[in-house]
Amino acid sequence: MKNISFKQYRAIDLVIWLVILSVFEYITVMAASRWFSGELYTLSQLVAVLCIVMMRWGGFAALHAVAGGFIYCLAQGAGTEQFAAYCIGNCFALIALLLFKTVGKEKVRTKAYYTLLFVVAAFCGAQLGRWLVSLFFGGTPGSVGTFFMADSLSLLYAVVVVLISRKMDGLFEDQRNYLIRTEAERRKENL
Repeated sequence: MKNISFKQYRAIDLVIWLVILSVFEYITVMAASRWFSGELYTLSQLVAVLCIVMMRWGGFAALHAVAGGFIYCLAQGAGTEQFAAYCIGNCFALIALLLFKTVGKEKVRTKAYYTLLFVVAAFCGAQLGRWLVSLFFGGTPGSVGTFFMADSLSLLYAVVVVLISRKMDGLFEDQRNYLIRTEAERRKENL
């Protein structure tokens, strides 16, 4: 079997996560609009997937932030302002990457407190980003609470998903480190 390069591995992995996000985000929005249209809350996989992709690939998660907003708005039949608010605003979730600089990726990956802080930072970044972009299109300063409250179930969902993903080998792990670690383990077994 032909070995693939690191860049090819990264591209394949990013596309897989993009497909996962797109399919589940679309299904969730369609289900909510058809079966639970009167509810005041929404559920989104965006923050959960963004946190996993940020851990795996860092800033490449911006692609998923934009795509997640696009799919969400497409499924809802949103207007231009909502597309902008979600596609651009979701990128503010990448503020959570600052935790990698301050405490390190390994602590975020292994320590529950930092994992929770990471997820909350991504969630708050996305909500604040959406709100800030909406202000540009005539939104009101008081609407910030609406962004947080309507999507609060997504925060709980993201926390659960990310905490579970920490338990699965290599899932919530920097992929360069993961590949180096697994290659070292494979070589050790072959000795």
